[in-house]
Amino acid sequence: MYDFDADPGQSKPEFYRELVTAADALTAGEPDGVANMANVAALLWQLVPELNWAGFYRSIGHELVLGPFCGKPACIRIPFGRGVCGTAAATGESQLVADVQAFPGHIACDAASRSELVVPVLREGVVIAVVDLDSPRPARFDEDDRAGIEALARLLGSRI
Repeated sequence: MYDFDADPGQSKPEFYRELVTAADALTAGEPDGVANMANVAALLWQLVPELNWAGFYRSIGHELVLGPFCGKPACIRIPFGRGVCGTAAATGESQLVADVQAFPGHIACDAASRSELVVPVLREGVVIAVVDLDSPRPARFDEDDRAGIEALARLLGSRI
């Protein structure tokens, strides 16, 4: 059994170091990428405060296809270049969006979402998935969140 808790008094960089360590423990030695995405989505949902969606979209062809997640039902397919997730997949760059309503072409799967952080997961320089975090709080995510989820994505590049 796994039991992970976050220390409310720790800094964000320390929090994300511990989150990546926990994700490492959950995914080490497990060859099934879907199982690893499912456990990491649950870990994010459990530990990252103020989320209303946490999960993955997998890169298949020239679109993203819904993967394991926690939250309300979501859009199933997103073309590369469309919305926050599709932009992250098309550019290979993280997207930190303080106000999703101001993002051109935003896809509203949950009307309660106000901010979003999407980080591509790369394998050998190719986007294989994106980690998607949504929050009902505007400007919920900052550069520490981006750096932390990018560290997580680097770990997952060989595990999903």
